[in-house]
Amino acid sequence: MLVLSGTAPLENHFETLITGYIENNIGISEHFISNDLAEHLKQNLLDLYQKQRLLAAGTGNGQKLNHDVDVRRDVIYWLDRKHEDPHENDFFDRIEAFILYLNKSCYAGITGYEFHYALYEAGSFYTKHLDQFKDDTQRSYSMISYLNTNWQESDGGHLLVHREAGDQKISPTQGKTVFFKSSELLHEVLVTHVPRLSVTGWLKRE
Repeated sequence: MLVLSGTAPLENHFETLITGYIENNIGISEHFISNDLAEHLKQNLLDLYQKQRLLAAGTGNGQKLNHDVDVRRDVIYWLDRKHEDPHENDFFDRIEAFILYLNKSCYAGITGYEFHYALYEAGSFYTKHLDQFKDDTQRSYSMISYLNTNWQESDGGHLLVHREAGDQKISPTQGKTVFFKSSELLHEVLVTHVPRLSVTGWLKRE
């Protein structure tokens, strides 16, 4: 039974994400990351923001990368174990444990991952999109972990998932992680009225 940093067994959160995905095409774990880890990651993100280390996010990849503020307005910073930040590496430990569990239980074939901090300033949004590139199918699953303390419904910034069975609005509350197939679910980030923070990324398959 896997436990990291004194938390409850992570397999419980893994099963919640996987079961939710199987049953509803999207898994949601309210506490995939602990409040303590979320606070450390949030402070890292805010420090980087103050140092102007976050850059405007774009759409597309490679030479097709495009920056259009009418499509998305978040700023991002890519995480890397080479930064040797203990809290970011704790997050990576959880992701790698989840990948191991996912591959073992679902034969997912995940071989890598990539994650970045994302900050939406007040008034920012991201219009309806899929996470998988048209010319690159390596992104298999999307994962978003939120870092927003005391989030209120009036703050906006919800993740809106579009499906034939009906749209689903998800609040970006601290510690919550969502998990879904990158090529399947059209989704958007609604306009946020306060700064909205997350760690966002993808589980990849070659």
